Amino acid sequence: MTPPPARRRRTGAKGAAPAHNLPRRGTVRRAQAITTYGVGSLIAVDHESFVVSGLDDAEGSWSIHESPRIHERRLARLLGVDYFRLPPASDDSSEDGLRVRRFPLMHSCPECTELQRHRDFNPPAGRSVCGTCEVDLVPSRFVVACEAGHLGEFPYWQWVHRSIDRGATTAGQCGGKLNLRTSGRTSSLRSILVSCTCGQAPEVSMEGSFRRNALKDLGLTCRGLRPWLGTSAPAQECGLPLRTLQRGSSTVWQPVLKSALSIPPWSDGRADPLAEHWDTLREYDNREHVEIYLKGVFKGKCPVPLDEVMALLDAEREEDPEGEAGPSFDHRYRALRNKEYERLRSGNDEREHSRDEQFICETPLGDQSVLGPLGVTGPMLVKKLREVRALKAFTRLADPDSTTESKEMPLSDSPLRWLPAMEVRGEGVFLRLKEDRLGTWEKATAVAARIERMRTAHQRVLEQRAGDPSRVVPSPATPRMVLLHTLAHVLINEWSLEAGYPAASLRERLYAADDMAGILVYTATSDSAGSLGGLVAQGEPDRLDRTIRSAVRRAEWCSSDPLCVETEASGTGSTNLAACHACVMLPETSCEHNNILLDRALLVGTPDDPDLGFFTNILEH
Repeated sequence: MTPPPARRRRTGAKGAAPAHNLPRRGTVRRAQAITTYGVGSLIAVDHESFVVSGLDDAEGSWSIHESPRIHERRLARLLGVDYFRLPPASDDSSEDGLRVRRFPLMHSCPECTELQRHRDFNPPAGRSVCGTCEVDLVPSRFVVACEAGHLGEFPYWQWVHRSIDRGATTAGQCGGKLNLRTSGRTSSLRSILVSCTCGQAPEVSMEGSFRRNALKDLGLTCRGLRPWLGTSAPAQECGLPLRTLQRGSSTVWQPVLKSALSIPPWSDGRADPLAEHWDTLREYDNREHVEIYLKGVFKGKCPVPLDEVMALLDAEREEDPEGEAGPSFDHRYRALRNKEYERLRSGNDEREHSRDEQFICETPLGDQSVLGPLGVTGPMLVKKLREVRALKAFTRLADPDSTTESKEMPLSDSPLRWLPAMEVRGEGVFLRLKEDRLGTWEKATAVAARIERMRTAHQRVLEQRAGDPSRVVPSPATPRMVLLHTLAHVLINEWSLEAGYPAASLRERLYAADDMAGILVYTATSDSAGSLGGLVAQGEPDRLDRTIRSAVRRAEWCSSDPLCVETEASGTGSTNLAACHACVMLPETSCEHNNILLDRALLVGTPDDPDLGFFTNILEH
């Protein structure tokens, strides 16, 4: 339910109109509005709890009129929007910001122990205190959610009265009031006690409320509630099983993020003024029709020369020859990665472009032959790059790596032509593995058997979480993917030690397919750590040679060995093998695959089979 305007929170960003009647209830960083506190997520401010509102134009999560636009044509076309917008900044000069609604509405008073809706406590305007006891109210610690993304209040009344005939009375009609107290004996759910003054049911604890079928046994299913959209959004038909969750649990909200690097011909920003017109321009087959359309739209003063417009249209059709409705989303996303890989291989010399160019990728000057014994080739110095990360949707009760399209919850109840996004500018190092040596290595029987164990375990996890077998996403685990993934992790760890970068400020981007075998390690933050030049310097062949050798030797030993290297399975759902937080795992912001599908044995081998490792020859010298 939407609280009165005076009780809404904003985080401080400029909006279309001043919202002086909306008090500031805290601040979040721009990046957090995409990755942590996006639309539909729960956010705690002091002793209060809120859900971030949706992106509807009328009651938007932030004002769209002054939120800065971001353009990245390739990603926008993939996601079916015209452009992106930055989240609002948090500063004292801002006039508006993220809108939120109070959730959960059920609160308890630690003094009188009453458990009821927030408004029933009669709190003073703009405050969250008990109108009788004048102490801070405590938001419900528990919420319920389903795998379709809906969110609701925990059914306290049904939980207390579960021992009596549910058909005798309905919620709130027993004549009593709910109370919540803690016994103080333990910190477990057994010490949280809920009762009703009607006297029809005994006092019960919250123990057992997190069982998978706990709410199903009460005859409760999801009613399709979407509190982040307010009372104006009708409930959706759902009926899926409900799960009890802690309000602050990470499973309550997970972002579905999609990203793309700005590469030529879209990386100089000159095509940005045409962002909202590309879909229309694609419908014209000849130059004359394009020229007539542009003259009509821009009153004869098109900001982009006609020759460039035609070149951009040709490039776009080349990237998507089957049309928007042809290949699947996953296929088009892989095609986007293919184009990035090709551009990283070919480079983009700085001397041939203006200062507006956002992608500069050059071949290092040193002798690359020193990398030959390592099986590494084609290092490139990415001196300038721009990555756009867009919040496509969100999910609940599932890890991001197992999300299927059917379980993604959109950010708005109505279609939008934009999505919230962040842009990151920085630098990086790109390298590839030699195809001939990689092909020989990945055909080895021991390698294939080891990867098959990981792939089977990961596929089992995906099937369990997908529910519908027809929508199961095949596991991406292949020998080269796991090898490249693990190599990227050890390189990030090594560079965090040698180059002074925090591991969380570096990020991997993997290019692993039948025709791709590359890694891009780049700065992943928008602060000063992203453009100091220290990472690019590590891409010179002599330094890269020393880094890879040192990283591989460091991966040979883990403080958890022999348990780590000899384990039969590790990680979430047994999706890792020889990998733990003491050796190759990274901060979550640095890893594309949520720290799964890792195995350092593919780098260095095992005590029983040292030849298993791709870099075993380094360890022999």
